[in-house]
Amino acid sequence: MDPIYIDISTRLVGALIVGGIIGFERSFHGRPAGFRTHTLVCLASSLLMLVTYYQWKWMPGTPIDTVRTDPTRMAQGIMTGIGFLGAGVIYKEGLSVRGLTTSASIWITAAIGILIGVGFYFPAIIATILTLGTLSIFRWIEAKMPSNFYAHHSICFKRDNVMKELDVRALLKSYDFTITNMRYRTSDDGRSFEYRMVIGTIDPNKMSMLADHLRTLPEVKTFRISPTGD
Repeated sequence: MDPIYIDISTRLVGALIVGGIIGFERSFHGRPAGFRTHTLVCLASSLLMLVTYYQWKWMPGTPIDTVRTDPTRMAQGIMTGIGFLGAGVIYKEGLSVRGLTTSASIWITAAIGILIGVGFYFPAIIATILTLGTLSIFRWIEAKMPSNFYAHHSICFKRDNVMKELDVRALLKSYDFTITNMRYRTSDDGRSFEYRMVIGTIDPNKMSMLADHLRTLPEVKTFRISPTGD
């Protein structure tokens, strides 16, 4: 077999394996763009770079010195197209935006596919290891790190039985919540009054404790606690 065909097959299979490994991590965590998506992205990126890399091969009869190859132009086109695919996995769930990490993983998978396509194996392998470390090990580190947890919070009362704002703030502070962006609105044709705000805490368990307490208050008509995050 022609050594060129062996080289092409090796690069495509390498892209298939690397994309599948990264995609498996995403599928394992239930992300919408997972095993097959990342595999195809990496494979397609590698394939398109091979088109440029072996341009002289698919243009028979053209003298080699007349072929002007600029692989970076193809790489730029690939990354631009991947931007649309990455944007497709970013979605809004309630008041939270999710899919940002998966979008970033698609983007770097495309970059790794480009490296494999041009035969730059060493940085491709290092990038794959670092990507998997970021998606898995960093997840564990992030869970262990002290950080603030935020949620969009709304609490609704009947208009003739509204808890004073000072009391609402005191209640939230008793559970060690910080309060920002306090807003007010009426609903149900003016029959209900609602406070809306963003609350923060260093202990995520406080959110369930707050919810348990709000359920016991007879004057609370409805409430909502929507944690933010990826």
